[in-house]
Amino acid sequence: MAFADASLTALRVFREVAARGTLTAAAAALGYTQSAASRQIAALERAAGARLLERRHDGVHLTAAGRIVLRRAAAMLDEADAAARELAGRAGEGGTVRLGWFASAGGALLPRALTLLRETHPEITVLTREATTPSLVRALRAGTVDVALLSSAPPFRPPDAEDPPLALEILTERPLRVAVPAAHPLAARDFVDVADLRGQAWIAGQSTGDEQLMGVWPGLGERPFVAHTARDWLAKLHLVAAGLGMTTIPPSLASAAPPGVRLLEVRGGPLELRRLLLARLSEPSPAAAHLIVALRAAVSALGGFP
Repeated sequence: MAFADASLTALRVFREVAARGTLTAAAAALGYTQSAASRQIAALERAAGARLLERRHDGVHLTAAGRIVLRRAAAMLDEADAAARELAGRAGEGGTVRLGWFASAGGALLPRALTLLRETHPEITVLTREATTPSLVRALRAGTVDVALLSSAPPFRPPDAEDPPLALEILTERPLRVAVPAAHPLAARDFVDVADLRGQAWIAGQSTGDEQLMGVWPGLGERPFVAHTARDWLAKLHLVAAGLGMTTIPPSLASAAPPGVRLLEVRGGPLELRRLLLARLSEPSPAAAHLIVALRAAVSALGGFP
């Protein structure tokens, strides 16, 4: 069996595994059982005559052969999808862009950008996907998203060490802040010291295998008391508004803070900057270029996330 005989189904499964990082997540995304997805990967490896994936405790990783197959598979699948659109009579439409975004970008930036794009280019379809920054980097490499919004914290290393490097644009760089209930004694101040945050009750997200979710102030110098855990940022902020604890808030969510929440600068320690990055792997299509313009305009409209 030669690689040329590999099915499009097997290539789609392989690309999704590369993007999601686990066979289980890829199977769920495609609506397959894990055993069915495994059979497709096995068939593709037989066709390629090489192992394409290494199974590790933290998920799957591409082998050197896997990276070659992924690059070719992404191009083949994109061509197949383009042919399907052309046959369906949709080739002349404005185009489809797949946008990936991390959780806090969805509170204010994403709706504003998509609204701006709809006003200027209503013919463009944008499909979005929320994931952690490491997952979005994998998705860019696998070609399952065209453009991604990534988060970055000091020391601001590249998102990965693969070649070619991702094209990155800093949309904004602003300090992390702490969100406290409006009735909290600290809320009467314009800023707080790191020492003031010790011994407080925190609302934080649970850590995942590839990313530490935010909520507790970094470098607190003690084991924090986490009173409530929530992945959703708006849920965290509403818990703060209810007086149930405090949480950190990234710049991209400042404008989405509900009444009853006070945002404070933190002093007395390292400046906790956060970058919002626009990332892509290749030159953007015309539709993707219009989306990028809308994302930049949304950042500007939101005042660069004060």
